[in-house]
Amino acid sequence: MGITIDELQVGDDASAWAAAGFAVEDDTCRIGTVAVRFTGSAGPRGVRSWSLAGVDGAALERFVDAEGVATQAARASADAEGEAHPLGVTRIDHLVLMTPNIARTTSSLEALGLDVRRVRDAELAGSPVRQVFFRLGEVILEVIGAPAGDGEGPATFWGLTHTVRDIDGAAAALGERCGRVKDAVQPGRRITTVRTRELGISVATALISA
Repeated sequence: MGITIDELQVGDDASAWAAAGFAVEDDTCRIGTVAVRFTGSAGPRGVRSWSLAGVDGAALERFVDAEGVATQAARASADAEGEAHPLGVTRIDHLVLMTPNIARTTSSLEALGLDVRRVRDAELAGSPVRQVFFRLGEVILEVIGAPAGDGEGPATFWGLTHTVRDIDGAAAALGERCGRVKDAVQPGRRITTVRTRELGISVATALISA
């Protein structure tokens, strides 16, 4: 199966995600094949770390040293699926990783055992960016950085986009807590941005149609 994401550790209160329409049990929410575990809002916020299945231990250590991304090897494979989410979320479509050095991070992920699936040049807030895409099971990892960036700092997780069964129904359920539904970059799909600050969620979040 290759390398997959087993768990994301998020510095939020579980109750904030439950209020947004995610099915949460204790401190964990299972979204498709990925467990999202909440560590509370008192410590660091956002996606704090991830655990990966199918990765070589030595390669993982080299990746952490190069990128500064908190990463663990999955303790065991968890095939169980969580409850259906009231918001209609079915899986994580993609996870965004920001980097000050796109070439370095791309090389680090390749050394970890991942293959580049696509490279796209675009703009973000009026500045040129390069997007490099990898696949980890059902989740797409989108790495973003300046095309010529050569910074020394660590890569950091930025946000999540979730696939939903009914984008209009999800937007209606959130009401003013999300933006308007519009066409996505991906042909035939539609997307909306969740106003996470109003929900007490620290992870930049979008919803996209299947």
